[in-house]
Amino acid sequence: MEKTLIAFFSRADENYFGGAMRYVKVGNTQIVVEQMKELIDADTFKIEMQNPYSPVYMTCIEEAKKDLRENARPELTHYLDSIDEYDTIILAYPNYWGTFPMAVATFLERYDFSGKTILPLCTNEGSGMGSSEGDIKKYAKGAEVKKGLAITGSRAEAAKPELEKWLL
Repeated sequence: MEKTLIAFFSRADENYFGGAMRYVKVGNTQIVVEQMKELIDADTFKIEMQNPYSPVYMTCIEEAKKDLRENARPELTHYLDSIDEYDTIILAYPNYWGTFPMAVATFLERYDFSGKTILPLCTNEGSGMGSSEGDIKKYAKGAEVKKGLAITGSRAEAAKPELEKWLL
């Protein structure tokens, strides 16, 4: 029987929503993941940085840009022992500077994705998937990376119909 893991990076605090800043207690990507959990049977793993980005949006994006430029691998707070039991990994993340946050690269480089299927999901405010699908292929060697789904973050709470079409 196939087993699915939803691995995701999500950031709460001050976020950008269609031209304005707003404080949120739950990040857009996590909102989407919670809806996915209503649709499919899957385990979840939250990719969390040991030293998280600033809660202030403008500072956060500068920190994320610096990590991307330096090809950093932020240390995570915890790791899965293994992903061997999973056939499919749904990888969900916000679009930071045209790709995923570098903490996602930390996650991808830690495990062997040979023979696994990865379904990318990217929340964004208009920048779509960026180069993230191709970047996943670089870091998750041996995985089959399927066409991803871009969800507008400010509409995350209404994403369920898009998720149903994509997943079912």
